[in-house]
Order: sequence, then C-alpha cells, then structure tokens
Amino acid sequence: MLSVNDALARLLAAALPAGASETIALGLADARIAARDYTASVNVPALDNSAMDGYALALADGAPLPASFPVVQRIAAGQLGTALPAGCAARIFTGAPIPPGATLVVMQEDCELLDTTLQLKPDVQPKPGQHIRRKGEDIAHGATLLQRGDALNPAHIALLAASGIGDVEVYRPLKVTLLSTGDELAEPGDPLPAGGVYNSNRPMLIAMLRALGCAVRDGGKVPDQRAATEAALQAAAADSDVVISTGGVSVGEEDHVKAALSALGTLDLWKVAIKPGKPLAFGRIGNADFIGLPGNPVSAFVTLQVLVRPFLLKRMGASGLATSGWPVRADFNWPRPDSRQEYLRVALDANGLQLVGQQGSAMISGLAGAHGLVEVTPGQIIQPGDMVRFLPFQSR
Repeated sequence: MLSVNDALARLLAAALPAGASETIALGLADARIAARDYTASVNVPALDNSAMDGYALALADGAPLPASFPVVQRIAAGQLGTALPAGCAARIFTGAPIPPGATLVVMQEDCELLDTTLQLKPDVQPKPGQHIRRKGEDIAHGATLLQRGDALNPAHIALLAASGIGDVEVYRPLKVTLLSTGDELAEPGDPLPAGGVYNSNRPMLIAMLRALGCAVRDGGKVPDQRAATEAALQAAAADSDVVISTGGVSVGEEDHVKAALSALGTLDLWKVAIKPGKPLAFGRIGNADFIGLPGNPVSAFVTLQVLVRPFLLKRMGASGLATSGWPVRADFNWPRPDSRQEYLRVALDANGLQLVGQQGSAMISGLAGAHGLVEVTPGQIIQPGDMVRFLPFQSR
C-alpha cells in the first residue's frame, strides 16, 4: 500500500490544471479560482477622511488650544469641503473628506455647540491627526489584491469591489460526475427495502464537491454488474473532467470498479495506507480522470478531505493546496496504534480536542459533531496532554 504522502504526491503530479478561464461578475465569483493577478488601481480611501461623526479642527502646530471655534462649513460623506482657516471648525460626518487645513477630528460626544460656536468639553485634549483615516491607509495604489490561484471568498470580493473592480477572470469549474455503486442503495425519501441502506454518500459528496467550486452532475446509481459499471463509467467520462464513484473499489465479488477501470482506461493508484479508507482507485478513462472512493461514508469523507480535495483544487488552478493543520492538546486516550495513517474525528473546545462518537468507518454520527480530524501517524499512541496535529474540516 502507498503511504498517504506518496499517494497525495502521485495525485498532485497527475493533476493537470484545466486552463480555460472566463470573466464573470464579481458578485458571482465566490468559491471560484482567480485566473490572473489583480492590483489596486486606486487608493482606499481615495482621500483623507473622517473616522467618525464630529468636527474637523484647524490647529497650527504648537499653537495653544483656543477656547472656542467658529463652525464655518458642513461636510457630509461624498462632499468636498473648502480650505479650513486656522482656528476654525467644520461639521463633518463619518467618511467625509478632510478639508484642506484641518489637522484632526474631535468626535461629537466631546463637543458642545452654542449656535455656530464650538467648545470642547473641559477634559478633552485633542491630538494631531486623531480620528483621520489617511489616503491609501486601507489599500494603497498598486497593492496586490489577489493572486492567480487564490480561491475567492466574500472578503476577497469586498476587497476587489472597494478597488472599483466589477468583473473578475476566473478558471472555469471542473465538470465532475458522481456515480454511486451498490444494489443495496436506496435514495433518501424513498421507502427503505429489506436489507437496503440509504445512500448518504451521494448528497454528502455533492455538497462537498460544490463547496470546492466543482460543477457536479449526479450520474445516479450503478448496479453491481460488470457490464453496467463499464457502461456508466464510459458514459460519464465522455462529458466530464473528472468521474468520481463511491463503493465497488475493494476486492469482493460484487466490486467491479477496478476491473472496469482497467478494461476502459488506466489504473494508476489503488490501495492507500489510510484509515478510514484504503480502497482508493485513481486512473484515466479517455480524457477524464477517475477517482474511486470507498463506500463507507466516513471513509469517503476522509479520503476526499485529505487526498481528493487537493487534487481537484489543483485541477481547477488553485494554489495553496496543503491541508492546513496545527498542534493542539489531546484530551483523550488512543492506545491502539495502527500500521496505517489514521484520522480521528474530534471536536475542539477551550481545553483541547475530544473524540466525537464512535470512530468506525461507517459511523456517520461522529462526523456531524466534529470540527476536524486528528492525524495519527503509523504506530502512534496518544495520551491525554499530548500535542497532536489537528486538521480542521476544509471546503477549500
């Protein structure tokens, strides 16, 4: 069996970026991958402006603080004021440009207005430059906003919008067809036949793939027959960048995916030293990549998180593919070392990490309450207080 690191290296080496791009409206770009770099063509803010509602004052350096200030103008957001003479004040609102000559802003709560004369409250000692947001303080002209390969999120979208960018060039999403193998599978919402099991993999994986930015097509259920498996794989590969199936990749008499893949294309990877998991197939059918996930729901979830997610993101042109993780204290005991690299479902609280539910590969309930995975290297034993590598669940 391949180690997890070796399997991931092989997958990434085979992940050729799709390359084609399109330009779309910025509001539609969430979860898409930037196809080029973007830099700021304007300063944000464009001018020095007020950080709050109050009064802009014109005080000369070193001059004593006047007892009062005549209020000579009013400046709202979006308006340009005129030059403010020394010793005078301007009523100003949050976001309004600072008029020439103004040196600071005093918030309105620190002021008293008598007709058109402003007085500061006795304990107020204004400082030069206070409450002024400087030109380009947030985003400087020429600053990098987004790099090719970045996955856009709402914060990126706000950053681009603030810089005046209305459209963004992104890589096109991968066309992924999902197949479910197994005569025992019943669709949620349908009556459950005797001996059947509801297909939890299908909606789970569709949701995970869509969160990655893939264009997912449900290829339906494939019966446990060699001819039907070959026909379904061939049809899916004809109109997909990637075909993903669940189940049928082990060595049982009803597992036909490996043999069908070998007959139709190439099998480049099979069996990985991962728990839950192990039966993971990778190859090609025509122009499409093929990934065969295990049938157990937790195995399918973990292998997609750890191995398939980076592969798909690279195919879509993304950078920063490594699964992020950091050391966290384990507040549990795991005395059973395994020869495979193991991933435990855990919840993170103020004290550390706790195991969630039973850790069997078919135990879905633990996934719902988990925040991520603990990576357990082959032969590793964990005791309370040990520092372990925590991998939060990631859609990107």
